[in-house]
Parts: sequence; C-alpha cells; structure tokens
Amino acid sequence: MTGSRRKTRINMNALTQYIDLYDSARQAIHASGGDPLNSMRDGCRRILGMDGAGLPTKHTEGFEKTSIEDMFAPDYGVNVNRIGIPVDIAATFRCDVPNLSTLQATVVNDKFIPSAGLDDKLPSGIRFMSLAHASKEMPDVVSRYYGSAATLGDESVALNTMMVQDGVFIHIPRGVRSDKALQLVNIFSSPTPLAAFRRVLIVAEEDSELKLLVCDHTQDRTQSYLASQVIEIIAGRNACLEMCMIEESSQLTSRYSRMFVKQEQGSNVTINNTTLTCGTSRNDFDVELAGEHCECHLSGMAIGSGHMHIDNDTSVFHRAPRCKSNQLFKYVLDEESDGAFEGSITVTPSAPYTEAYQSNRNILASGSARMHCKPQLIINNDEVKCSHGATTGQIDEDALFYMRSRGISEEEGRRMLMQAFMIDVIDTVRIPGLQDRLRHLVDRRFSGSLGNCETCRTI
Repeated sequence: MTGSRRKTRINMNALTQYIDLYDSARQAIHASGGDPLNSMRDGCRRILGMDGAGLPTKHTEGFEKTSIEDMFAPDYGVNVNRIGIPVDIAATFRCDVPNLSTLQATVVNDKFIPSAGLDDKLPSGIRFMSLAHASKEMPDVVSRYYGSAATLGDESVALNTMMVQDGVFIHIPRGVRSDKALQLVNIFSSPTPLAAFRRVLIVAEEDSELKLLVCDHTQDRTQSYLASQVIEIIAGRNACLEMCMIEESSQLTSRYSRMFVKQEQGSNVTINNTTLTCGTSRNDFDVELAGEHCECHLSGMAIGSGHMHIDNDTSVFHRAPRCKSNQLFKYVLDEESDGAFEGSITVTPSAPYTEAYQSNRNILASGSARMHCKPQLIINNDEVKCSHGATTGQIDEDALFYMRSRGISEEEGRRMLMQAFMIDVIDTVRIPGLQDRLRHLVDRRFSGSLGNCETCRTI
C-alpha cells in the first residue's frame, strides 16, 4: 500500500518522505487523475523542493499551538496504487439520531463512492461526483476552477495538490437550486496507519443555491490516521451556499483542513464547523469577499475532553464595498484538552461601508484545560463598522448553585449550562432538520453517551 520512501536526505523534515514518495510513484499518481489535477503537480513539487520549504511549526506565526510539521512527520502509508481496502460503510449509519433526507456520497479514506442511484436523484445539471473522474470527463470545467481559490504557493496546499488522487467535485449550474441537501461522509478505515489527501472543489454559479452537510468519521479507532484536506469554494454572483461540517473522529486521528472561499457580488455563504471528538484537529478558513454586497457567516463549536487538541484559524478579507461578515466560535474544554482560536478581519482601502464582527467565547470546565485566543482587526478604511472580542472563563457557579437548590444534581446542572452555552452557534445552522440533530449530538456528547459514528443515518 505504501510507496517507497527513501529517507536519505541530510536535512529531514516532514515534507521529505512525501517528496520522495511522489518522485518514486509519479506515474501511478498521475494515472489516477486527468489533466487539471496533473498539470499542477510538478510545479508544486518544485515549490516543496526549494531551500527553506517546510510545514509550519510552533515557531511559525499563527501556528503557536499546533505544529503541522509534527502532525505530518510520522511514517503513514499512502495508497498510491489504489489498492482496495475493505470497509463496512453500512456500519457508519447504525445509530438512533434524528434522520435527515439528503443526497449522499461517501469518501472512504480518499476514494469517492456515490450512493446507489445518486446521479438519478440529483436535480438536473448538478454534479456531485469523484474529482478524479470529473477531471477526465469535464476537464474544461475543472480546469477553470481547480486551484483558483487555494493558495498554491503555501507548502501545505502544494503538498495536497501534489499528492491528491481523488476527491469531490460539486457543480451547481447557473440558476439551479436543490430542494434536498447534499451530504458527504468521510470515513477512515485501514489495517495500517494511513494518510489520505482529500480535495473538495465546490462551484456554485450565478443565482444558484446549495446546502451541504459534511461528516468526518473514523471507523477503526485503534488505528492512526492523517487527513490532509483542501476545500475550494467559488460562490458566483448572487449564489447562496450553506455548509455544515461535523467532525467525530478518534483520538488517533489528525486532521489539517484548509478551506478557501471566494465570493462574487451579492453572494451569501454560511459555514458551520463542529468538532465533537478528535485527536489533533487544525481548521483554517480563508474567505475573500471580492464583490459588492457579499455576506459571509462563519461559526463553529468545539467540545474537548481527554487530550483532544482543537485549533481553528479564520482570515476574512473584505476587498469590495458594502459587504458583511460575522464570526462566532465557542469552545467547551474539559479534562486535559486544549484549544486555540486565531481570527482576523482585514478591510482593504477598496472596501468602504464594511460591517465585520468576530466573537470567540470559551469555557474551561477543568483546571487542566487550556485555551489560546488571538482576535485581530486590520482596518485600512475609515468607513467601517467592525468589532472583535474574546472571553475565557469557567462554569457560572451562581447559576449552578441556583440549579442545585432546585434539586438538579451538580453533574446534570453543569451539562445543562454547557448545552445552553452552545445554542447560539447551533442556531446559525439553516439546513432543515440539522439544528435538531446538532442539539441531540451535543447533548449526547456532554452526557458521555456519544459513540462511534453517530451522526449520519439518512433516508
């Protein structure tokens, strides 16, 4: 399964093993995708091979609490030869949470697998398919958008672009709206430690509308996994897109997810990211409001326990007049878990009449939990309304005392207060039925009854 990795270089870093693997397995990697994917690989290989190239460490600005170098350093296997790995996909959906009616596909490790009859159920013109197949079947469309939002000069993006062999392509044509939400389920399952390079390309053309639910799961929780994920979202003029991501992986799973959003005039994008369980998770969100009257809403919640590490970083760039953005992130950290949030709003001289707000609020439920927060505003325009704020505290002891005086146990009272703390993040979700699901999942997470792969039963 794993390609040859000749570790003979003097100056070793985490990139070395993947550069060597690409050089030795270049033919197999190129065979998996079409020209749009392959045309960028060698250029990214040159970027990664330059003197001084390396993944961020804790000495890199913006990564003080999460070393991407350490995350990628272990010798994971990479399935470059596309060997079939048996996986019980049905096992992921044995749960009792409220159902959603969605149009579903699955990515097993890094291979796209559509549900039965998916193409026939999709509204006319919508494509929800393998990125590798799309790059061969419709190369002109993929070429137009692939790599157009992501920063290819960034080492982590270049690594993903060099190594990716499959992923997801979602294309919503002009004026098309889907009544049902699309659902993507990412599953890790392997008999050996495995790294998966996943790529998601979402194109919502002018006046189109898309709702997307993405769920991350680890099926074999005794195995170590690494996910490198790059998501590109292009929202055309007056397009409306809502995306909700739920991470429920294992303590041995590491994930580095990069999301790049480019919005054109009048578009509206809502992103919600929920981390219920994980090992080490770093999520970067880079949003560019490139046209007038754009709106972007970024929100997230993280529930930490054990030794979980959850790091979210946001960068919102206002480049056009009369745009609005809002960020809301909340953490509840217990036991020895730790979290980080760094968020920035940049308003350029070309973006007067901007409205931009950012809020990060956190609860430390134990004396051993740790939280790092760093909100930032970079304002280069006088005609703006902008604010940011961050707070970190503990459970409200007065409220807890009041609840105990009414016969509620301390444990139940703490759980109720933590659930209530997350409500306004859950309320940002607009996908039908998903608010109820998230409330149910958060309740089970705080009560300790959330098990393996509990989120994705569909009809």
